[in-house]
Amino acid sequence: MHISLTPKLEELVREKVESGLYNNASEVVREALRLMQQHDEIRRLKLERLREELAKGEADLAAGRVTVLDSDDAIEDFFARL
Repeated sequence: MHISLTPKLEELVREKVESGLYNNASEVVREALRLMQQHDEIRRLKLERLREELAKGEADLAAGRVTVLDSDDAIEDFFARL
């Protein structure tokens, strides 16, 4: 497989190899892809959690379990629990 990088990304890869942390450009790219994969998984888990919390909220609304809160406080509280 061959890839094309912008000059800025090429320089970044070169710097990583020159730092001694990586033996070659392929190692840098593989590590970047692993990090992207982890990032995608974290995003997926957060979205799953958000959907679960929304489902709980919808169930509470349907059952009449509702407490009116200041919207800013409620939003801050919700995101603090994620």
